[in-house]
Amino acid sequence: MEFWYGKECFSPFDRKTSTVLYRDQVGELIVGTLIKQFFTARYAEENCFIIKEDDDAMFRLLDIGMEEFEKLGEVFLTASMKGRKVAPGKRISASVSMQGEWLNLKVDAGDLTQTELTEILTAYRRKQKYYRLKSGDFLRITDSGFGTLSEIYKGLGLDDKKSLKGEISLPRYRSLYLDKVLKEGRHLEVSRDSAFKAIVRNMNAVTEGDFEVPPSLKDVLREYQKHGFFWFRMLDLYGFGGILADDMGLGKTIQVISLLVDEARKNPSMKALIVCPASLIYNWENELGKFGPELSVRVAAGTKEERMEILSENSGEIQVYITSYDLLRRDLAAYRNMKFRFQIIDEAQYIKNHTTQNARAVKKIQAVSKFALTGTPIENSLGDLWSIFDYIMPGFLYSNQKFKKEFEIPVVKEGSKSALKRLHRMISPFILRRYKKDVLKDLPGKLENVVYSRMEKPQRDLYAANALALKNKLEVSGEEQYRKEKIQILSELTRLRQLCCDPGLCYENYRGGSAKLETCMELIFGAVASNHKVLLFSQFTSMLDILEKRLLQENIAYYKLTGQTKKEERIELVGAFNHDEVPVFLISLKAGGTGLNLTAADVVIHFDPWWNLAAQNQATDRAHRIGQKKVVTVFRLIAKDTIEEGILKLQEMKRELTDQVIEKETDGFGALNREDLIKLLEETDA
Repeated sequence: MEFWYGKECFSPFDRKTSTVLYRDQVGELIVGTLIKQFFTARYAEENCFIIKEDDDAMFRLLDIGMEEFEKLGEVFLTASMKGRKVAPGKRISASVSMQGEWLNLKVDAGDLTQTELTEILTAYRRKQKYYRLKSGDFLRITDSGFGTLSEIYKGLGLDDKKSLKGEISLPRYRSLYLDKVLKEGRHLEVSRDSAFKAIVRNMNAVTEGDFEVPPSLKDVLREYQKHGFFWFRMLDLYGFGGILADDMGLGKTIQVISLLVDEARKNPSMKALIVCPASLIYNWENELGKFGPELSVRVAAGTKEERMEILSENSGEIQVYITSYDLLRRDLAAYRNMKFRFQIIDEAQYIKNHTTQNARAVKKIQAVSKFALTGTPIENSLGDLWSIFDYIMPGFLYSNQKFKKEFEIPVVKEGSKSALKRLHRMISPFILRRYKKDVLKDLPGKLENVVYSRMEKPQRDLYAANALALKNKLEVSGEEQYRKEKIQILSELTRLRQLCCDPGLCYENYRGGSAKLETCMELIFGAVASNHKVLLFSQFTSMLDILEKRLLQENIAYYKLTGQTKKEERIELVGAFNHDEVPVFLISLKAGGTGLNLTAADVVIHFDPWWNLAAQNQATDRAHRIGQKKVVTVFRLIAKDTIEEGILKLQEMKRELTDQVIEKETDGFGALNREDLIKLLEETDA
């Protein structure tokens, strides 16, 4: 750098030179500041500034620095420097075509080698603005098609060794994801063949014109249920699986039955397998008899000999088999040689843990198309979603380890919006979720109330002592000890929750009162006096026993359903309650939270909150569903200043996660670390 005044030249560092000239101190300062902005060092003995092994500084100089210097003076360049430049982004194009069962993607990145392309995408993911080519030039990679390529690379699960140049064969289920990314991408020329356009168009706009509802159900199905039938049919047409995740009470069962009836009309030799919780097998049999009487249905239940006799029948007359998760696991060998047109799993959260024998068993069945039904596709963690997709379309969400790395950890622990967006893009075409408030305009409303009870001194003292003991234990234990003792800690948390219900659940000699029991009885008295029918849920069957004794004392008629109730008796109790005058139905949350239609009730009481709000909502929807004519009032009983208030907060957190992933719940305890739990106990310290 030199400052010239006429024929005199000055170095910016030579401040001792005498002169009669007035030097432009401000101008020199501006130029000096610019030098420091773009050059990283200088030689000590010379008036020479340098950039040494700093590609970032070199890129900035070429990109914007040269123009800034030219505004302030003359810039002289050597021949080699004149040849250096920042090249604009490369022209990138892609073409997509369908060939049979496969999707073919071809990327043209011009003269870039595969190594260069891989390195450029790595640089882009690191948020670099450039890539330095072997020639020394810089390639600008922002505002180019490399962003779209990077998203495709990541979304398709390609590793760095997989070439993006040339032609790549992909499973057909990647079509809709790829189309979304290509449409939202910029600076990328895309061509699509007619077959690819057709699959995208048809999947995005399922209409009645594509398929015909079975005549026997045309006047039975509601409009949204017909859409569910069309959706099933479209997925099946292209060989995809799907998750029908409609709100509880919207009739997922009848939508499946319409699919089976339609297929049986065209293909009488069709065979379908329905797997559900043991408590629902006869409910499925009844629904099939009601809405699909033309179907030949057998329940593969009973003794081992009876089940084997049913499964060994080769007459070809049986079209629909119904069994439970447990029985399927036991009888898996008998299913190995059977091939089904459809496999349907109900309450798919039963396979949320992919390591269980139940999950492994359903995934070993041979079926052309597989579908899952659940109102809670995410019950405990994002891993639940992976396990269900591993059943309907193995490999769609990669391996379990890769899913955790790419989605579960970034979304849940790091709050990554980009990972959440990518996951939603991938799964949304294969999940159909509707809410009652959106599709059942004629369904009466649901009034939800949180009712607090304040414990009296004997109950409060017992709770406070137990809560303090657990808190002290957590404070002195480390994270490793916490993980080892998690089952025991869960047991102690359960004890705290039981103390909120009634200390008699934990202490046989307890003679004090229970604030929630009295609150609950007041609600029941009011409901019975006003001719309402009540569903009363609790997770603790021992609490139901206490409530049963109290109802007997008050001369209030009731029914009771727990895990010990036989399957046949369940159906009898439900039928009786829906038609007689008995006002109260005591139900264990886990035993009666799903598969029951109890629309005779219009009052629902949740005696104790569960970590997962979805489980409570499923129970509520035993009454708030199709067929309900009255407004349903829901009461959630909470012991004031206890851990139950913390559970309410956790429920809202879980609801937000489900809404984010599916629309655009996690077992709360499992997601808590030691500090979270200590804080929870502190916030609700009685």
